[in-house]
Order: sequence, then C-alpha cells, then structure tokens
Amino acid sequence: MAIQAGLVGLPNVGKSTLFNALTKSSIPAENFPFCTVDPHVAVTNVPDERLVKLAGVFKSQKLIPTIAQFVDIAGLVKGASTGEGLGNQFLSHIMGVDLILHVLRCFEDPNIIHVNDTIDPIGDFETISAELMIKDLESVEKRIEKVQGFIKTAKNKQATPLQIQAWEAEFALLNNVKTELNVGTCDSIRALVEKAAAVENKTIPLISAKKYLVIANISEADFADKTYKNNPHFIAVTKKFGAENVIPVSAKIEAELAQMEDTEKREFMETLDLNSSGLDTIITRTYQNLDLISFFTCGPKEAHAWSLARGKKVTQAAGEIHSDLERGFICAEVYNAKDLFEFGSEQALKLAGKIRTEGREYIVQDGDLLNIRFNV
Repeated sequence: MAIQAGLVGLPNVGKSTLFNALTKSSIPAENFPFCTVDPHVAVTNVPDERLVKLAGVFKSQKLIPTIAQFVDIAGLVKGASTGEGLGNQFLSHIMGVDLILHVLRCFEDPNIIHVNDTIDPIGDFETISAELMIKDLESVEKRIEKVQGFIKTAKNKQATPLQIQAWEAEFALLNNVKTELNVGTCDSIRALVEKAAAVENKTIPLISAKKYLVIANISEADFADKTYKNNPHFIAVTKKFGAENVIPVSAKIEAELAQMEDTEKREFMETLDLNSSGLDTIITRTYQNLDLISFFTCGPKEAHAWSLARGKKVTQAAGEIHSDLERGFICAEVYNAKDLFEFGSEQALKLAGKIRTEGREYIVQDGDLLNIRFNV
C-alpha cells in the first residue's frame, strides 16, 4: 500500500525546493508564486535499517523497500476556497492525500518575496486551515440537504428503523461538524469525526480533518549552527503544535544533500553533526503518523518490506503481497526481525521455538517476517 503525503503551504515557503530534495527530481523552484501549477507526484523509499540487516542474513540479491508518495501541491493564497489563485486545483489535489505536510517558512530573506510581505508561519498555517474549512463547510451544507431528503424518503417508504437511524445519526454529525467548522479548528474537527467513526457514524470525507505534520523550513545558517532553536518563528511554531509534531529542516541543505554521492553526503552530515537527514525524518514520521507498520518477506532473491495499517490481520498482509495468497490462505509461519537479529539465523530460531504457525486471525506486528502457506 503506497501512502501519499501532500506538501502544502503559501507560495515561496520552500515546498518545491524540499520536494526536489525528497525525490531528486527537477521541479522548477523559481522565486515567484504559483511556480508549481499541477501536482507533481514522486515516489521515495521509506528508510528502514532492518531491511539492510535482513538482506545480509538471507544474502538477498535485491532489496525492495516499502515506499511513500509525495505530492508537491500548488501554493495556496487567501480566497482559494472561492477560486482565488490556483485555489480550486489546490483543494481538489489535497483531497487525495493521506497526510498533509504543512511547510511553514521560518526564515528571513529579503531576496525571497513572501506573498503577504511578512514572515508569519502561524498566520500562514491559519490561512491554509481557514480555506480548507470554508471549502468543507460548502460540502457539508450540500450534504445536509441530501441527507434531509434521504430521511424524508426513507420515512415515506417505510424504511427499517435501522436505516432511518443511520441517516439521522449522520444528519446530527453533519450539524455538529458544521458548528465546528464555523467556530473550531482543524484539530477539533478531526477529533469530532474520529469519535463518530469509532461508533461507525461516518459522513463525507473532510479535507480539514486530515492528519498533518508541520515542517519548519529554517535558514541554512540557523540549521548549521543549531541556532534555529532560538529563532522566534520556530519557537512560535513548536509552542503552537508541540515539538513532537514539528520537523525542523533547511530545504536548501536538504537539496544540496540530495545531489551528493553517499560518501560526500556522510561527510557533509558529519560536519553538521547530523545522524540522519531531515528528509529521512520527514519520510519516517509520515509513515509513523499514519500508523503504518512494516512486515517482511525474505529469501536469497530479495528482501522485501511491505506496508500495512497497524492492527490488520495476516490475511490482509497476504493480500498486500498477492491477491492469490489472501484468497487461498492456509496459515503463516511467523517470527520477528528483532528475534532473528538476536539469534542470528532461522535455524537458531527454530531451536529456540521462536517460529510460530499462525492462523487467519493473527494480528501482524511491526517487524514480522511472514512465510504464507496457501492453496488456490
């Protein structure tokens, strides 16, 4: 399952520069608004040290990491919900992503214009959030009218009480969402929708309710010297969203790193006292934020990592590999990568009783290695 994260932000905050680094592609990043018109989609590997270790254990000829898709979405301006700038395109493209990555500008540079002529990352975030909520409000009001009609028709046609109850539950949810869209925040809207979904009360998808992370784009100098922690813009961002939800990066440095060979890259990172690149952090945090895990299938030909939503059964994992494996599932031989690394080989795991046979109700754990038995 390929996850998709969308980089959003006002024009000239560094989205396209960061996207170039993420994908090593060549999206133009000139100094003018709406440089990115159509959404550019690219695929990048999800870093996982376990896959490299597993390939070593199995002497695999090829490594196949799990992947994430990143989308560089056109810069948004105030009034996008009513079609200003490239608003309609922006809002339609953002609907398709699983996670929003808000790129907020936290650096001063008189040579790079800002659409509002002032650096205000919190204000930028609120501008985008407001446009998402306005667009959702329009969709919710239309949906309320439809659901009212469904309820009336259901009662006239003497539908079952359960059917009527479902429509009425959605109608109540929509009205609560409408109230929240007028007075709340994206966080409160998402909490409301998630709480309703927990009792199987669902409605139309809302762009303002999507999960998000914040990328604080800081200057090269601040990043290299670690002085960004004293940057008032960065301080304001971490105070509002919490340090755990903010990823500090310098898009320019990441763009430079992306063009380097591995040896040169490692040396440059050492001079900056970096254990991992900002891009790896973005990719990993995106993966984690969507509550995904990785499981593996390994052998001499390839070591393969697969994505799976946390809490899914082994039959669903089998389906990620191939539909035939899910359809004809019999059982799975299962053990975890951490046990393999500890004991050193499958033979040692067998002797220690660490390899199990699991049925179709087994919940796959992060790091599991699966050998699916099937018959079709």
